[in-house]
Amino acid sequence: MKQSLQHARFYGILDLGYVTPDKVISTARALCAGGADLVQLRAKGYTPEQILTLAQSVRPIFADAGIPFVINDFAEIAVSVAADGLHLGQEDGSLAEARAIVGSSMLIGRSTHSLEQAKAAAQEGFDYLGFGPLFTTPTKLGRPGIGLENVKFAQQQVGEKIPLFCIGGITPNNLTEVLRAGAKRVVIVSAILRAPDIATAIREVKAQFDAQVENALDAF
Repeated sequence: MKQSLQHARFYGILDLGYVTPDKVISTARALCAGGADLVQLRAKGYTPEQILTLAQSVRPIFADAGIPFVINDFAEIAVSVAADGLHLGQEDGSLAEARAIVGSSMLIGRSTHSLEQAKAAAQEGFDYLGFGPLFTTPTKLGRPGIGLENVKFAQQQVGEKIPLFCIGGITPNNLTEVLRAGAKRVVIVSAILRAPDIATAIREVKAQFDAQVENALDAF
């Protein structure tokens, strides 16, 4: 899974803030069809029992597609459904505490909101990082965007060591700007989950990555 993570460009989130429970399975399939490189289940405000049921319902879909499946926050649920990864926020405990529950092989990521936090999380030993929010976003109401000025430095100082995914307010309309700022990997939540065709929206995002690489090669 760590090898798969190295090649990941688009991190999808199956966020129950945008997806109703009855649409979870169809959305999971659409994320797979579009080519998401890994997918996290995030269900803020739901009980652990509800999250476990949701995770059990989509786990086989991602397993069949060969897409790493990540649980947000709940280490015990990640173990129960044999998830590939666990994602922790800044206030969700240490890496050591999580490892004591999930073991040594599961991927563990950390959300970071500054260059200093990203450096600290990399030093602690997390497998990958989220970095943002770059812009204000309805997914994280009340949290200001940190801007693009540190994306290049975060990528150079941290992202060359472990995968660093830029997140927060990124859309197909500003993705080129984010990539030009130095991002190599992104998480896009609301713009994907609200799209009329989720699979097509993901393909278009990945096409922008390809175009950026081609432009860089042409410039060289």
